[in-house]
Amino acid sequence: MENRTLDADLLQLEGLKVSPQSSVPAFVLLLLIYIFIMVSNLGLVVLISMERSLQQPMYLLFCNMSVNDVFGATIIIPHVLRDLLISERHIRYVHCVVQAFCVHLHASASHTVLMIMAFDRYVAICNPLRYANIMTGRMVASLSAAAWGSAVVLVLILVGLSARLSRCRSVIFNLFCDNASVFKLSCESVLINNIYGLGYTVLLLGSSIGSVTLTYLRIAIVCLSSKNKNLNSRALQTCATHLAVYAILLVSGFIIVILHRFPQLADHRKVAAVLGHVVLPALNAVIYGLQMKEVRQRLVALFCNNKVALMDVK
Repeated sequence: MENRTLDADLLQLEGLKVSPQSSVPAFVLLLLIYIFIMVSNLGLVVLISMERSLQQPMYLLFCNMSVNDVFGATIIIPHVLRDLLISERHIRYVHCVVQAFCVHLHASASHTVLMIMAFDRYVAICNPLRYANIMTGRMVASLSAAAWGSAVVLVLILVGLSARLSRCRSVIFNLFCDNASVFKLSCESVLINNIYGLGYTVLLLGSSIGSVTLTYLRIAIVCLSSKNKNLNSRALQTCATHLAVYAILLVSGFIIVILHRFPQLADHRKVAAVLGHVVLPALNAVIYGLQMKEVRQRLVALFCNNKVALMDVK
């Protein structure tokens, strides 16, 4: 009886179709990318927390993005790395539900964090004289809490509705667990899940796209009506960086959603899902870290100081 209970609690995961000859190179490449994501994003967080000159609202809000990228990569990449080395891929149901929650929390937080970063750019460009009074430390903390808190509540309800269902299947047709994987294990009606899932998607994407679009339209109007070249140059630099990250997030998300509608493209969907948790965290660190002048200057200064110190020791 105990063995039956144990077997019923185990789910089987599908894997990537990788040949034995390609599994080792794929493992090494994915591992190197994961190390880069961890070092670059955590390095930026440490740099911003240690350097007083970087402890400004824009950089502190960016720390949310770096933490979320580390979180999202850690949910998926170690799991995929393990599956590249083994043939039998299993996961316990409880762990599957937790992973589904984390996967959707990462995706939701990506949107909510970019929304508060867009608000920061709006205040900085459209109300520069009031920026210091509006974007205080308390405001930064409140915005960060709102971004993460709203994402947690929305995803908790989303995954909770799926976890309440009974199970009649044991195969996850994906590399990792997400909400769709969990409720597809049930033979019960999933009408409530579909209704809430649609509402969740409309609310998240609608508020995200709407707020970012309105924010940048307002910024564009201010820039077009202003003759201050310095203002326009600064706005172009910071906003282009933010919009590039947001565009990549939207495109990758829509690709995965579209591929879900075509079962014959399941392998392509798996690859796209992994890339969404690999490419975005890696690109965000590069885009923000290298495009922000202050961060770039501090990195160069630290590198030069360390180089001089090593030469003095020798």
